[in-house]
Amino acid sequence: MAAAGKTIRPRRSVLYVPGSNTRAIEKAKGLDVDSIIFDLEDAVAPEAKLDAREQVYQAVKAGDFGHRELVIRINALTSEFGRSDLDAAITAKPDAIALPKVNGPADLKLVSGILKAQGADPAIKLWAMMETPLAMLNAKGIGLSGLEDDVRLDALVMGTNDLAKETGVAIAPGRAELMPWLMTCVAAARAGRISIIDGVFNDFSKPEAFAEECAQGARMGMDGKTLIHPSQIEACHRAFSPGPYELAWARKMIAAFDDPANKSKGVVQVEGQMVERLHADMGRHLVAVAEAIEARNMAG
Repeated sequence: MAAAGKTIRPRRSVLYVPGSNTRAIEKAKGLDVDSIIFDLEDAVAPEAKLDAREQVYQAVKAGDFGHRELVIRINALTSEFGRSDLDAAITAKPDAIALPKVNGPADLKLVSGILKAQGADPAIKLWAMMETPLAMLNAKGIGLSGLEDDVRLDALVMGTNDLAKETGVAIAPGRAELMPWLMTCVAAARAGRISIIDGVFNDFSKPEAFAEECAQGARMGMDGKTLIHPSQIEACHRAFSPGPYELAWARKMIAAFDDPANKSKGVVQVEGQMVERLHADMGRHLVAVAEAIEARNMAG
């Protein structure tokens, strides 16, 4: 979801690509995915991190990924690799830099301050990985950082595997135990007028269960889902794209309120249903999302 004045960018499918995997990086150029996170953190062994950093730097710097949004997930700044990862990412100029294990607004301000001091391209945004107990307790402050232009925060990404590890919570079908945190982060993202991306589904050999979790994420208000395998893209797009019926209904509501006869009305009747102006506003957003997806598809 875009804030007022922000361009809507589809983030239905966000694929993790290990920075050490040359073949996967090259293959990603042809995948029908909205966003790519080149991972220098969890997916890369310590002995491979330097080579992975250079490989991702060269790939992002060279471009050739078409419409795909490019994000580099660096190692934590507290690690031996983090600051050099950040410096390389700033020079490579991805669309965004994903920060692991963000615990509070101070972590975002620290990195945004470094970007400012280094004269980083203003177009480079920050994505916050929400994957620690402190992040859950500080979700409000992290999300509201999206309202501060100098912080550059553009999305929250749920790191459900790390969150389960840090808290001892089980990731069971339906995710009931995780639901309070997931919905808290949805509210935080909406308060900050930024995107929120759901966590990964670990077993890509279970497509039906994956599709259900995508549908669940869409019902919760997530903008998309992080993926670990290209086979998950199609189902993800189905879940997070407006359907024909939804769009048709949205356009009927919009038309009703655009009728000069209803200019001063807060409620109108559409096909026997009472519709408030806020529903028409929701419909306008839905249509805008659909148009952004169509524009992305046309871009190739």
